[in-house]
Amino acid sequence: MSIKNKNYYALLMAGGVGSRFWPVSTEAYPKQFHDMLGTGQTLLQKTFARLSKLVPEDQILILTNARYNDLVKEQIPQITQKNIVLEPAMRNTAPCILLSALKVEKENPDAVMIVAPSDAWIEDEDAFIANLQHAFDASQEENVIATLGIQPSFPNTGYGYINYDKEDTAFAKAVKRFTEKPDYNTAKQFVQSGEYLWNAGMFIWSVNTVLNGFKKHLPEMYTLFSKGMEIYNTTKEQDFIDIQYPKAENISIDYGIMEKHENVKVVPATFDWNDLGTWGSLYEKLEKDVTNNAVVNARVITTDATGNIIRTENDKVVVIDGLNDYIIVEKEDVLVIVPKSKEQDIKEIRNSVQSKFGSNLG
Repeated sequence: MSIKNKNYYALLMAGGVGSRFWPVSTEAYPKQFHDMLGTGQTLLQKTFARLSKLVPEDQILILTNARYNDLVKEQIPQITQKNIVLEPAMRNTAPCILLSALKVEKENPDAVMIVAPSDAWIEDEDAFIANLQHAFDASQEENVIATLGIQPSFPNTGYGYINYDKEDTAFAKAVKRFTEKPDYNTAKQFVQSGEYLWNAGMFIWSVNTVLNGFKKHLPEMYTLFSKGMEIYNTTKEQDFIDIQYPKAENISIDYGIMEKHENVKVVPATFDWNDLGTWGSLYEKLEKDVTNNAVVNARVITTDATGNIIRTENDKVVVIDGLNDYIIVEKEDVLVIVPKSKEQDIKEIRNSVQSKFGSNLG
């Protein structure tokens, strides 16, 4: 049984808009604040509860956009304001991770922390906690950055890949290199080789290790944010962030630190994982009816219709005849009916709707 450790911290990344889940996910109310899987908990609540099995609740930070502050407090009422890290501007993952690591270091210089997305789906939470424990153990070694890698099930071109040493007998295995979103043929070669894992964007490190990485590889950013050490975790913190944060370089933690660090380890995951990035990925994880349709908050009658995801806002009756592999989603004034094969176009469809009918529709 895992035991909570006073040196364990977590940062949940909850600032995205989730535009490919429009019209349910909107700029005013993104997908991490919705119960996308029909579990009775939003994705944020589910992730917070999962991590709190190992990390003390008062040592979990949530990174989000300033406009979602009230949503976070409403859904995670036990969180304190100092543990909500508010971005005044979008600056990719490196700046917010550095800011959070400095806040944690001020509170506990011996801390190790996980950075994780708030909107991923993980079924076997016990296996996840066991894998995370191995990653925490590895990251407590001198100058080691650990990550959790997912066994690829097909050549997905939407994920980054981690090339690792399969012969390494440790739980946390040596990483050879990272590759960002390859083309299909390259991804196919990666999967066939058996030497690559999907990069799930979950990073584990001691604050000392990651801050040294910033000092070495992103020194200007480190200097910018280290000026606020005296006021981090105080009521003056947000004023400092609002002024300094927009000055930070717009760069991901992958490019800024991970690809340059000399000692990165990966724990091959023993749990199922899905980033829930599209309606199609959500369809894969939802229960299906006898006609292989995934239905959420709706009552359906189908004829010659299979492979669809059907979601309404208030348990509407939906009658479908002759549609296969479609996304059928209703939210307030919007009804979207598009083939699942065009799920990557949802963001552009939303933009077209906003352009023609007004930005209040998403």
